[in-house]
Amino acid sequence: MKIIFLGTNGWFDSPAGNTISTLIDTKYAKKDKPIYLFLSHLHFDHICGLHTLPMFNFKKGITIFISKKSLKELATVIKHPFMSSLGDLEYPVKVIGFDEGNHKNPFPFTCKPLKHIDNTLGFRISIENKIITYCCDTAVCDNDLDLSRNADLLIHECAFLPGEKSYWGHTNPESAANLAKTAGVKKLALTHFGANNYTSLQARNASLKEAKKIFPKTIAAKDNLTLHL
Repeated sequence: MKIIFLGTNGWFDSPAGNTISTLIDTKYAKKDKPIYLFLSHLHFDHICGLHTLPMFNFKKGITIFISKKSLKELATVIKHPFMSSLGDLEYPVKVIGFDEGNHKNPFPFTCKPLKHIDNTLGFRISIENKIITYCCDTAVCDNDLDLSRNADLLIHECAFLPGEKSYWGHTNPESAANLAKTAGVKKLALTHFGANNYTSLQARNASLKEAKKIFPKTIAAKDNLTLHL
């Protein structure tokens, strides 16, 4: 399977990257197969791409997964006057709300709340005999660790510069690296680099060096990077 980092910025687009979006390209994600879109939360840098849905014609449609706690707010955004209503599209779209915990469909996954300013979920996905953990946006927390244990790949946000902290709920590179080390993951991919902090790929590389001092199997994602798992 392939993991394709379509966008790796947090907050806003910049010359260093587009806002956050990550594709797990498996047997499920093909033009003639259904598409499953997991939304961690509703901050605009994570959902702004929804307004482009009319550009596509997915034969089997899209299913959007989101926390039940965020269903009402999502329903407000995905309609006029903010964007085309889902009913306007030429293919079916389902929106499914779920509670935290373990789920079996469309494939096994676990979700838990993370440490962020607004309701945010992290995901642990089991697919094609691999475990992929996605935690973005969050400060390092107990649920972050639980979702990450022994994962083949941990995709984790890195909005902050080394040493930076805030009540908002984001992570710096050394905290993400310590988490990966403690959790026993096989590989750490840093993403969601704060556009205000990381104005260039060189800035990302500087933080990557700090992370690799703690967890050598760390990479700094950039737009259009593809990992094979």
